[in-house]
Amino acid sequence: MAGATILDPTGPRLSAEEARVLRDADPWGFILFARNIESLDQTRALCDELRQAVGRNAPILVDQEGGRVQRLRAPLATDWPPALEFAEAAGDGAVEAMRLRFTITALELRAAGIDVDCAPLADVALPETHPFLRNRCYGTDAARVASLARAVAQGLMAGGVLPVVKHMPGHGRAQVDSHADLPHVTAGWDALDAVDFAPFKVLNDLPMAMTAHLLYDAIDPEMPATLSPKVLQVIRNHLGYDGLVMTDDISMQALSGDAETRALAALDAGCDLVLYCNAPLADRARVAEAAGAMTPTAEARAARALEARRDPATLDIDELKAKLTALLNG
Repeated sequence: MAGATILDPTGPRLSAEEARVLRDADPWGFILFARNIESLDQTRALCDELRQAVGRNAPILVDQEGGRVQRLRAPLATDWPPALEFAEAAGDGAVEAMRLRFTITALELRAAGIDVDCAPLADVALPETHPFLRNRCYGTDAARVASLARAVAQGLMAGGVLPVVKHMPGHGRAQVDSHADLPHVTAGWDALDAVDFAPFKVLNDLPMAMTAHLLYDAIDPEMPATLSPKVLQVIRNHLGYDGLVMTDDISMQALSGDAETRALAALDAGCDLVLYCNAPLADRARVAEAAGAMTPTAEARAARALEARRDPATLDIDELKAKLTALLNG
């Protein structure tokens, strides 16, 4: 049974010591950042080393949204504009444009050895949404966001990459950056249900989801969503989501306490996996030890998620790019 963590490597290749630590930690999966990516050959080799360290075809994740949140850059992958700008420019063709864009993205990720993308965002952009998130969103209307997020997920899966829908149960009301502070949402239940929750209800069949580090007065005014059993119950029961739930990075300063405390609180709240990044190797080892193995329920959800991981159909990336260009110029 794999460990209940997703961890990141330090650099572009594993040292013998890091490989040993990761073997002992046995995380369920790994996530890459820009510092880990120098070339396609090097990235594929790193992915091979990570999977060899744990002795299985572990999922390897990345944040490849486009805009400023894009770990692979040209010439290794297409440099995309922010999603909100792209979707607005595509107009009535936005659904197909997003599907094509993320099929292309998936093929580029697969070429690098990566098979999970932390997308789509189903957060609804609002006037108060903090700039760290706003142009990463797909729109300002819940129904449109849901349809575009569905297209993103379909595009990724067509290209052989698993989607991770985020940030449950909705990050659009955040007025501060959760990397640095804890956003506090004062909206009432009815407003949350009509806007923030709505896209996630539509997308509750997707294989993986990521939590939000937000405090919701209407659900749990004391615990951030990632650490709140009450919020996880909303995700499971009200949103109807029974897929694999991973935390957003628990090293973000929206959360208090040390990393081990945060990890245990997230798992106790009902998250299946803890994402822990950008920490010294010894700290990663301690968090993995504290988190322990996945529960049988989490392991079953993980198995269902990985069953959706497919080799891409025979797709011509140049043909897809030509279709997208024609659509955007039409």
